[in-house]
Amino acid sequence: MLHTVNKSPTERNALESCLKYLKKGSAVLLIEDGVYGALKGTATTKMVEQTLKSFPIYALYPDIEARGMQDRVIDGIKLVDYSGFVDLVAEHPTVQAWL
Repeated sequence: MLHTVNKSPTERNALESCLKYLKKGSAVLLIEDGVYGALKGTATTKMVEQTLKSFPIYALYPDIEARGMQDRVIDGIKLVDYSGFVDLVAEHPTVQAWL
């Protein structure tokens, strides 16, 4: 399953909830304001780093770039463009949007 998170972790607990429900074969894609969950040095950084040990986490590069965060992304998070977003959706049989 592909889990998408589009809300900032400072605005909602969608990212935290999402990470608790990951199962084998799951991946996470941070989009829109959800990309704030990809930042180093925040309250959610440790949780994201721990999750990266078992699950892939992606962030939509155009959203990272729009917020000027290119040099502050947690190591191990894979940046994808819109084509990569489509590939992730095609690779996973279901998509769960965390709002």
